[in-house]
Amino acid sequence: MLIRSAPDLKDCDVTDEGLYLRRREFITAGTALGAALALGAGEAGAAPLAHSPNKMPIDEKPTPLKDIAGYNNFYEFGTNKDDPAAHAGTLRARPWTVTVDGLCKKPGRIAIDDLVKRFPLEERIYRMRCVEAWSMVIPWVGFPLASLIGQAEPTGQARYVAFETLYDPQQMPGQRDRVIDWPYREGLRMDEAMNPLALLAVGLYGETLPNQDGAPIRLVTPWKYGFKGIKSIVRISFVASPPKTSWNLLAPNEYGFYGNVNPEVDHPRWSQASERRIGEFFRRKTLPFNGYGEQVAAMYRGMDPAKLF
Repeated sequence: MLIRSAPDLKDCDVTDEGLYLRRREFITAGTALGAALALGAGEAGAAPLAHSPNKMPIDEKPTPLKDIAGYNNFYEFGTNKDDPAAHAGTLRARPWTVTVDGLCKKPGRIAIDDLVKRFPLEERIYRMRCVEAWSMVIPWVGFPLASLIGQAEPTGQARYVAFETLYDPQQMPGQRDRVIDWPYREGLRMDEAMNPLALLAVGLYGETLPNQDGAPIRLVTPWKYGFKGIKSIVRISFVASPPKTSWNLLAPNEYGFYGNVNPEVDHPRWSQASERRIGEFFRRKTLPFNGYGEQVAAMYRGMDPAKLF
């Protein structure tokens, strides 16, 4: 049951959009930011990850780690942008298992370290765009979601993939506040999940994920808005019908199921036509599908663009 209605709290009601876009760009590293860099993934701290070089280079400079680790949406640790960096130290990212179930021939539970060993890791430098009109360029380390799907062998009835975040208010104190209906849930259509761009990330900048960025494993779909990138995944399920997703349930007029970056469809409270890259002063034009249209646009041919937000 949803405790707060959509008008009470949206994905960026914490501060005015213009204010929070500027504040982090002009504040020097403070106590919370220092903690962000020290948290790493799990109690043992960040560790190097063996991975292949980037196969999908883009001609853009990656966002500094201090910004990636210090400016986050992760409501399980609080609704302010610096809350995750300040509070995510309570998350225990090891040991960790991911349950794979639903309409598949090979369900099971897989330890995160076994996943890391099972699938070769590679670096992917992706543009990432938030519905709140800010963006980053992040060097993720992970493996294609399609690799895990292939091993699970979904049946012909499986048309969607559903994801679920850990629910543990002891580790995730933000879950004590019923901002949304916990646990956080997301979903993809099967062809989206199988797209080569869809990544299960276990690290960034060559090391294990910081807790506040979704340790130990998160979804990355760079042609979609950030709210689709579910963090700290504990369950991946193959289902026949579109799965319920957290922000779409809370505010369906603002957060659609698809969540594709579409500069022609405005958020009800601001334009999506431009964005501000974290670390830059001037805004830039938002690209359809975040610039990945060549790789993904065919999946949505014939659909109403207004439904792809």
